[in-house]
Amino acid sequence: MAFRRRTKSYPLFSQEFVIHNHADIGFCLVLCVLIGLMFEVTAKTAFLFILPQYNVSVPTADGETVHYHYGPKDLVTVLFYIFITIILHAVVQEYILDKISKRLHLSKVKHSKFNESGQLVVFHLSSVIWCFYVVVTEGYLTNPRSLWEDYPHVYLPFQVKFFYLCQLAYWLHALPELYFQKVRKEEIPRQLQYICLYLVHIAGAYLLNLSRLGLVLLLLQYSAEFLFHTARLCYFADENNEKLFNAWAAAFGVTRLSILTLAVLAIGFGLARVENQAFDPEKGNFNTLLCRLCMLLLVCAAQAWLMWRFIHSQLRHWREHWSEQSAKRRVPAAPRLAARLIKRESGYHENGVVKAENGTSTRTKKLKSP
Repeated sequence: MAFRRRTKSYPLFSQEFVIHNHADIGFCLVLCVLIGLMFEVTAKTAFLFILPQYNVSVPTADGETVHYHYGPKDLVTVLFYIFITIILHAVVQEYILDKISKRLHLSKVKHSKFNESGQLVVFHLSSVIWCFYVVVTEGYLTNPRSLWEDYPHVYLPFQVKFFYLCQLAYWLHALPELYFQKVRKEEIPRQLQYICLYLVHIAGAYLLNLSRLGLVLLLLQYSAEFLFHTARLCYFADENNEKLFNAWAAAFGVTRLSILTLAVLAIGFGLARVENQAFDPEKGNFNTLLCRLCMLLLVCAAQAWLMWRFIHSQLRHWREHWSEQSAKRRVPAAPRLAARLIKRESGYHENGVVKAENGTSTRTKKLKSP
């Protein structure tokens, strides 16, 4: 299964070989795990890669339901889905983004940003749909108190745990993709910043048993990011189209305010009223005053940093816009040369003498005196 058409052959396991064939290598590893399901000896190990582990039967009013909690074996599952994500990344790049970018004829800088936004649009759209489905089916939107009631939320439904594992796999796969996609050195620090921010917040919500609150916050964040990257793709297609950026700017401020409000409401007020307030990592309980303050400090610092970057970028954009407008006004208009009206005598010139149309000279003849 080849994702790219190659005209050059590289030495086996060389740097260029790995870069150009990383999706094929990942596909071979995934195929080996799937083949392991066919044999009884290796099936148990193969299921360890594919399915979430640590399932527990929890009694309910309707019977028993299977829930999950986290553990060290989740790292193996995340590793498997990292390779799945690398394959999907290569498919989107090869069969969608590369074909569109060839028609747009973008520069190297715009081409790199176009690929970044194209990948994130696909990811954010699928994550928003998936996250919204989970939040609605689990009843977190209709009952906001469920975000902090019955804490700690140690036992998770299958779809909640699988969602978090896939989210961690995607953002972890983004780290080697910086090398595989040959991202410019100037872009690496910026991309590392938001990759690490997502990993810290998603892993923190998963490990601190705040999965319900994390789902709602991710839904808000991904919706705003989807709008931003969609606006950037539209801008690359038509540089005069900046209407979506205005919509994103409004949604960005609302999203920051909503995330801060929900975090303070759930962590600062909701968890503070829960009866079980003790630090017990074995039971997954981190509901102490110090832990709550650290959680709120992390969320507020991240939102303040994002808002500061947004304001800084908007001010820079406005300065560039006004400088362009003032430069256009200062350029003087080219003076128009007045058309010179040349009065020509009737007739035509012959040997420096103006002749009339009938061939006679136009000079007045002197009359000879008699």
